[in-house]
Amino acid sequence: MRPSPKPPADPAAPPAGEVSDTASITAAIGRILKLIGGLDAPGVRLRIGAALGLTLASKVIAVLAPLVLADGINKLAAGDAAGAMPVFLGAISFWAALRFASTAGPQLRDALFAPVSEEAQRRAGAAVFAHVHALSVQFHQSKRTGSVYRTIERGIRAIDFLLRFLGFNIAPTVVELALAAAVLTWKYGPMFAVIAAATVAIYAWITFAITNWRLRFRREMNDRDSEAAGRAVDSLLNFETVKAFAAEKRESDRFDGALASYAQAAVRANTSLVALNMAQALIMNVGLAAMVIGAGWLSTGGRMGPGDVTAVILIMLNLYAPLNILGMAYREIKQSSIDMEKMFALLDEKPEVADAPGAALLEARAGEVVFEDVGFAHEGRDQGLAHVSFTAPAGKTTAIVGPSGAGKSTVLKLIFRFYDPASGRVTIDGQDIAGVTQTSLRQALGLVPQDVVLFNDTLRYNIAYGRPEATQDELEDAARRAQLGDFIARLPQGWDTRVGERGLKLSGGEKQRVGIARVILRDPKILVLDEATSSLDSRTEAEVQDALEEASRGRTTIVVAHRLSTIAGADRIIVLKDGRVVEEGGHAQLVARDGEYAELWRRQAEEPQGVAA
Repeated sequence: MRPSPKPPADPAAPPAGEVSDTASITAAIGRILKLIGGLDAPGVRLRIGAALGLTLASKVIAVLAPLVLADGINKLAAGDAAGAMPVFLGAISFWAALRFASTAGPQLRDALFAPVSEEAQRRAGAAVFAHVHALSVQFHQSKRTGSVYRTIERGIRAIDFLLRFLGFNIAPTVVELALAAAVLTWKYGPMFAVIAAATVAIYAWITFAITNWRLRFRREMNDRDSEAAGRAVDSLLNFETVKAFAAEKRESDRFDGALASYAQAAVRANTSLVALNMAQALIMNVGLAAMVIGAGWLSTGGRMGPGDVTAVILIMLNLYAPLNILGMAYREIKQSSIDMEKMFALLDEKPEVADAPGAALLEARAGEVVFEDVGFAHEGRDQGLAHVSFTAPAGKTTAIVGPSGAGKSTVLKLIFRFYDPASGRVTIDGQDIAGVTQTSLRQALGLVPQDVVLFNDTLRYNIAYGRPEATQDELEDAARRAQLGDFIARLPQGWDTRVGERGLKLSGGEKQRVGIARVILRDPKILVLDEATSSLDSRTEAEVQDALEEASRGRTTIVVAHRLSTIAGADRIIVLKDGRVVEEGGHAQLVARDGEYAELWRRQAEEPQGVAA
């Protein structure tokens, strides 16, 4: 089905998912909490409460500590050295202890919060990964694997940053600034609070303005990074093709070009960061200078002692750390929001094929498959299936043949419900597959494709993929029936032999037999064979054909085949041409009819023997 056209985008609107103000940041946090399932796990609230308490306590101590030191210095300056020294040493010791406490608090906070952060990242990563797997085939066919993974990876890191900084830096920093202003006003007069407040206000305004300007550089850098990762994974997955065409240098040059684009974007992003850091440093140093000038002016009139001057300077210096964190936190929150844009976009993707509300479980009893006036066209094509009707009887072998582009593979994809038909319906034992759950549907189906793609794991893992809980005896029986038992027995590591990326350590025939063993172990009601022998030589094809006959015994089998000799014994043959059923019947009947099937049969009979079609 073709998707409905989307309304034109508003050029003035911000990019989708951008967190540009307080409301959207709050919405992003809400999405994160919903994504990770809330924070109601045992002990989580206690850890968060303790972490917040430690953070606030450390902020209070950081503001009050300079006042203790001020009293000690004033005592030393006002009295005799002998009498004032013990008081001074006591004040210094107490001040040092408070400083240590204000530093140790955040460290303990991080230790307490680390399990919460890791759990949030785990839940978010698992949820996004599951959602991407739930998306339809068309989504995966249009995306680069490396780019999708990098999007998920960056989004998860951004979640950790937002939870940590919004909870333990932004709000506590505001508390520290307010407390510092109150203490300065109480102890030394409103002038110092005005200077501190003005410094913070100007600093925040400059930080927000420059950070908003920098966002486009970070977004461009992320796009270039995803492009480079996508090219790398794409090239590595197709390394045999690269080597076959002696294209190693070409691929290296393409990747180098992607890295160069990323480097240029990263330089622009980092250069703009330098401008921001310089502006922040200028404002903070001007504020400190104003504070020192004010303290010096009051001290000349005797209204402040040397200890008070020291305290004012220390309070302002203490404000530098949260100011730095405030600027960096806002900058990183904005940048993290960009990192989350595409992850949220992934979550907003809706599968084109989804379970209907209240979908039932498929009850596959006999395994009869029926196409009833089915129509379908792939997006961007004007030709697909049109008014296709046929029955694959239960327990029988039904072959689907026809020239390239006739719609054979599309029929199989509709059976697995990788796509939904635009018209008509597909039923199994009388149940419309659009009304049952996809999981129960696919549990009743077993597929052996033309090119069996295996996981980079052991033979045991790949064969057991059809039924992970199978016993070793069941695995060995499936391997024997797929004519794979002797091969596994000869391997030095036997069942623990790793098959390599996409199974490339195995030959074509060995991979096919692994796929057949996997299906035999699954024991589906309906077996689907998609050109399962077309890429094999004649000898290997005969061996695999024997294994396929064993796998299809006693179950409904639907075969798509190019080599007509492999399906001549099928109970029923469906002939497709231009997306329509033009003939159906048995092999002898169709040959005698001298129609489309007979023409295909004659053409293949004239081909040189032993050459794969």
